[in-house]
Amino acid sequence: MPHWTPSTVTLGLQILQGLLTPVIAAIAVYIAWQQWKVNQRKFVFDQYERRLHVYQEVHAFLMLVIRDFNKPEVSDLQKFTVVTAEADFLFKPEICAYLDETVKRAWKLLSAHNRYRDFTQVTPSNYDHQKVVTEMHEQETWFTDQVTLGTAKEKFKKYLDISR
Repeated sequence: MPHWTPSTVTLGLQILQGLLTPVIAAIAVYIAWQQWKVNQRKFVFDQYERRLHVYQEVHAFLMLVIRDFNKPEVSDLQKFTVVTAEADFLFKPEICAYLDETVKRAWKLLSAHNRYRDFTQVTPSNYDHQKVVTEMHEQETWFTDQVTLGTAKEKFKKYLDISR
């Protein structure tokens, strides 16, 4: 049986006190690392939610154009531009280019619909019916393909795929 003297006990307490500081430091580092991981995951989740919102707005706009007989309203175009404005900060340039193309094609489609004249209407002297109809058809096909062929979904897939 060991003999405990006051100096042995004091030495033992000093050793324990000396070990306590690194143990507390190690625990603090572990907690900080866990907090960093949680914050990183929250950032990724928040970014995902914002990207998903932009995709949902794109899909809603495409469906609106198709539903409204391929004739978007100016207010719809303005709203779409506003609700997708943060895309420049959330996506790489290809999505921003896609959004720009969507808006340009919507304006072309609206313009063609506004120029269109049927046989009951007076046609302006420079009116080219075939050109207007071709433009409408080209833009209508593009908008329909974005939904039916899944083109829009494919554009956003790499930003929204959580399977990895």
